[in-house]
Amino acid sequence: MTTLVAILAEAWSEIRVHKLRVILSLVGVFLAVFGMTSIAAAGDIGRQLVAESSERSGGRPATVTIQAYPLFTSPDTELISTALREVVERYDIRWSSLVVDQQIVANFPGQSEYVQARSVDAAYGTMHRLLMEQGRWFAPGDVDRYAPALVVSPSFLARVGGFDPNDPPTVRLGGESPVMATVIGVLKGEDFGAPFAYLLNDAASRWVSGDNPYGQPPMLEMWVPPEQVEQVSAAATGDLRRTLPGHDLYASRVDTGDQLAQLDLVLNYGVRGIGYFALLLGGVGVLNVGLVVVRQRIREIGVRRSFGATSGRVFITILLESVCATAVAGALAIGCAVALVLNLPYEQILSVPIEDLPPFPLQAAVEGFLAATAVGALAGIVPAIVAVRAKVIDAIRY
Repeated sequence: MTTLVAILAEAWSEIRVHKLRVILSLVGVFLAVFGMTSIAAAGDIGRQLVAESSERSGGRPATVTIQAYPLFTSPDTELISTALREVVERYDIRWSSLVVDQQIVANFPGQSEYVQARSVDAAYGTMHRLLMEQGRWFAPGDVDRYAPALVVSPSFLARVGGFDPNDPPTVRLGGESPVMATVIGVLKGEDFGAPFAYLLNDAASRWVSGDNPYGQPPMLEMWVPPEQVEQVSAAATGDLRRTLPGHDLYASRVDTGDQLAQLDLVLNYGVRGIGYFALLLGGVGVLNVGLVVVRQRIREIGVRRSFGATSGRVFITILLESVCATAVAGALAIGCAVALVLNLPYEQILSVPIEDLPPFPLQAAVEGFLAATAVGALAGIVPAIVAVRAKVIDAIRY
């Protein structure tokens, strides 16, 4: 142990003596490790951003939708909704929501107009990662309200004024039998260019009589484990064929989890490949400087050999000089990458909300440090061999 500590101390002292050359040779290693770890972290954040954006539209992995279309009549919303909810209860689906797109009449100050609305269950917000700019999403207790609650887009809020959680704005919905609805939340990052509102299915069936301009029946969305998609789809459609005769049934997975997994694989290996290639180029610079330094120290090495230093001791010392230098460069590069990645204002730069900012990837940091150390070892082998092969008498005469 004492010998190893002495060798490390000797190697570090030599680095300090030749610090200018060492620093110049390590610029490539530093930049390569910094770039590799920073890009890996940025790649994780980019993948999370893409995944969250995809989940807001298509749902989390794996989201399965089931639709039932009558063959010969117009959709019976109540009949279809009841059959779909029975499926959820029968198979104990934890995360599910009925989805009905419709148009409702909103009586804004000064004018009334048709507004696109979507009636959902409270679980829909979690299934689609909906973020709130102000206020909150629906809670189970909102079903028992004496008037419907709304979660609206910024365009809708602009029609009714500002949002105050202590005195939330209201808007009158409906034509012949209007009802006063309360805005409890404003969506973040979702503005459809026109007023848009979410309301609960129970509130819609009780208070709001909307128009379905496209004749679409209710749709059931279920968030299930990816490995159970086929099983759940087959069981649900089988039951619905018995409870909804005369209907066409469609079950499909609508999220993009599989495509994102393939994209992750390509990006992951691409980033690593670029980083390792850059490290290899940095190692060439360390190798060249190491050879120059050994040539300049050949007399010193000969003197040490003449006083009893073994070839193994000389080999390890020269090798560890390179390893220590690249290890320090790798550690500094990782520290700079962590400081940069964790302090960037991503939402301001990208103008896209992100809910779960991933931590700095520990795997990328460990791989960068180990790769820098390995490059130092490879770059130090050749100078160490040159130093060992030098004959003592020739080295002294050099």
